[in-house]
Amino acid sequence: MDVLLDSSHGKPKLLVVDDQPINIQVMHQIFGADFQVFMATSGAQALAICQANPPDLVLLDVVMPGMDGFEVCSQLKSNDATCNIPVIFVTAHTDAAQETHGLSLGAVDFIAKPVNPAVVRARVRTQLTLKFQSDLLRKLVFLDGLSGVFNRRYFDQQLVIEWARSTRSSSPLSVIMIDVDHFKLFNDRYGHQAGDDCLRLIAVTLKSSLRRPADLVARYGGEEFACILPDTAFDDALVLANELERRVRAQGIPHAESSVGGVVTVSIGLATRTVDSGGDASALVGLADAQLYCAKQTGRGRVCAMPLGTAGLA
Repeated sequence: MDVLLDSSHGKPKLLVVDDQPINIQVMHQIFGADFQVFMATSGAQALAICQANPPDLVLLDVVMPGMDGFEVCSQLKSNDATCNIPVIFVTAHTDAAQETHGLSLGAVDFIAKPVNPAVVRARVRTQLTLKFQSDLLRKLVFLDGLSGVFNRRYFDQQLVIEWARSTRSSSPLSVIMIDVDHFKLFNDRYGHQAGDDCLRLIAVTLKSSLRRPADLVARYGGEEFACILPDTAFDDALVLANELERRVRAQGIPHAESSVGGVVTVSIGLATRTVDSGGDASALVGLADAQLYCAKQTGRGRVCAMPLGTAGLA
C-alpha cells in the first residue's frame, strides 16, 4: 500500500473505534501491514488514547453505548491538542441527515458498513496525504527563518500543550533556556553575516543533540534558544543540558572577544516540573530563565538548574 509516510513517525498511526470487536478485527486485517493500528471500544477510551498518543487518523463508529461517535468527534475538535486529527465515520447508518451532522462536527468523510477494503484504503490514504501536507504547512509557519528550528510562537504553543499533558499524566517536564555568550561582541568583531552563520550552526548542534522525537528546540529570540523535554526527569535533563553546553563549545567557533575561552560558548538554565510541582507553564519558564541568569552571573559557559517547587517557585 503506497501510503504517504511522515518520516518523523514511521508507519502512520490509525485508531479504530468500535464497540464490536469483529469490526475492529476487519480494520486490522485491512491496515495492519501498513499502519500502527490502535483500538478503542468506547468513546471515553478513544479520547484517552488521542490525548496520550495522538493518532494520525481516527476511524470512528457512530452508534456506541454511552458516548456516541458524534460526541467523540465533537470533543476531539474542541481540544487544541487533538483538533487536527482527521476523523472518518464508519457506520451502517448513512442517511443524509447523519452525514451532514457528522461533517458539521468536523469529520472529513463517511464510509458505509460493511466496508469495501479497497474503498476504505483509498479514502484513508487520501485523508492522510491531506493531513501530512497540512502538518507540513503548519510546521513551516512555526519555523524560524534564520536558524531553521522552531520559533517562539511554536515554543509557547507547545509548552502549554506539554504542561497540560504533564499535569494529566503526572509525568515530568523539563525546559532548557540557552543564551549565546557575548554574542553582541561576536557580531561587532566578525560581522552580522558571521553572526547569522554562528546561530545556524548552534541551532543544528542543539537539534542534533536532542534524543527523542517529542523533544524540541526553538529560537526564543535574538541569540537565545529554548528546549522543551516532555517526560524528562530533572537528572536526565541535567545530563542533556551539560551535553548541549559541551557540544556547542566543541564546535570551536572562534570568539576572540569572549571572556570564557576563545570560542563561542553558551550559558544554560534548566528547570523541571516534577510530580509535586505547583505553578504553571510560565512559572517553569521563569525558573529556567532565572537559572540562565545564574549561569551568566557565575561565569558563563555553564549550566545552572533547579526543579520547580511545590508552590510554583524555586
